[in-house]
Amino acid sequence: MPALSPAELTLLLPDWLIPIQPTGALAQHGIAIHQGRIVARDRHELLQQQFPAARHIHLPGQALLPGFINVHTHAAMTLLRGLADDLPLMVWLQEHIWPAEGRFVAPDFVQAGTRLAIAEMLRSGTTCFNDMYFFSSEAAQVASDMGMRMVQGHVIIDFPTTYTRNAEDALRVAAEKIAAAPRSPLLRHSIAPHAPYTVSDAPLREAAQLARERGLLLHMHVHETAGEVRDAVARDDRRPLRRLHDLGLLGEDFLAIHMTQLDASDLAICKETGLRIGHCPESNLKLGSGIAPIATLLEQGQIIGLGTDGAASNNDLDMLGELRTAALLAKGRDGDPTALPAQQALHLATLGAAQALGWQDEIGSLEVGKSADCIAVSFDHPATTPVYDPISQLVYCASRDQIRAVWVAGVQKIDNGEALAWDVQQLQRDAQDWALRIRREHS
Repeated sequence: MPALSPAELTLLLPDWLIPIQPTGALAQHGIAIHQGRIVARDRHELLQQQFPAARHIHLPGQALLPGFINVHTHAAMTLLRGLADDLPLMVWLQEHIWPAEGRFVAPDFVQAGTRLAIAEMLRSGTTCFNDMYFFSSEAAQVASDMGMRMVQGHVIIDFPTTYTRNAEDALRVAAEKIAAAPRSPLLRHSIAPHAPYTVSDAPLREAAQLARERGLLLHMHVHETAGEVRDAVARDDRRPLRRLHDLGLLGEDFLAIHMTQLDASDLAICKETGLRIGHCPESNLKLGSGIAPIATLLEQGQIIGLGTDGAASNNDLDMLGELRTAALLAKGRDGDPTALPAQQALHLATLGAAQALGWQDEIGSLEVGKSADCIAVSFDHPATTPVYDPISQLVYCASRDQIRAVWVAGVQKIDNGEALAWDVQQLQRDAQDWALRIRREHS
């Protein structure tokens, strides 16, 4: 290892380290960070002996773990949070969300909504998100300004939006934006066809070709509702996954979001192709869409990451809440209290999510050589006392208000639960201004 400057070294010294790899919690272990990367992981006393002149940050009563990775969201839709609740998916989309988006979505809408989303995500421990929304370059610029890690999803959809005229135009815009995007270690891209029912065959083939030419992920809503599957079978006697497979889209570079409606033939396709899955349990529950068979998919070797979906359908971006729901839902669905135990659920929100995005060499676990994307969660709270098993406490007891500190690539974003570099009150005022306009004009 080259000589490390003490002035550039930071030791994070929690009561418990939850590195994900290896599994379990390590008492009185910490990490050393240099230039945004983890350069050592060891017991407190050994780190302090090895790096005596480093800056020491003691985290008493706290667990340090990788930042959460949200594998699927629509960040700017924070501005539509609560606009249309307690409705089934297609009514919610066709009668409320799509009309509102057609009226209001523009660069300034996306900027304001994404700023609010990132503030919420960072304060609740998310350090990376995989987005799917319009005006993706504006969202990526906000993420860059706020120092957030992001996968920029370039939406492909057949019908006209305020962003593109049709799928062909969306493919052209995506290719241009990817080529023009600044290189950043915090930014990657995906090609994001919206859904099988909103993108026709030719654009789907072109989207797959573009993604594979650029070495990018394909990111798509698939098998979200029983109605989607039923309508697809009525159209051409094929379930959506079979159609996508026939078109050549499915493989390890395909991230299928939701996947609540799977029969034996669908499970076989998943196993055969090695596609990855984004699990969004709370949005699926709220929209009455169904429950993905996560335990079965994990048993057959699928890579799965956890996501929130957008704040218009969840209605929050709280990955800790999503963790608890995912773990409990798997047990209830299968009638098996051993399904999706706490350690495995946490894996879905960290290393599993990184694997789903193809970013596992950089993030998802606290290992030497990886980026220092990490969060500190305090157990000094009545709801998380006493502590027998820190991972169990984290998944089943902790809430996002117990997240005290957040680092992205070694840069601290949250300290003592508060943002260090932006005015949260101003972001909230901006969002309220948008809500007044939307409420006034949307009916």
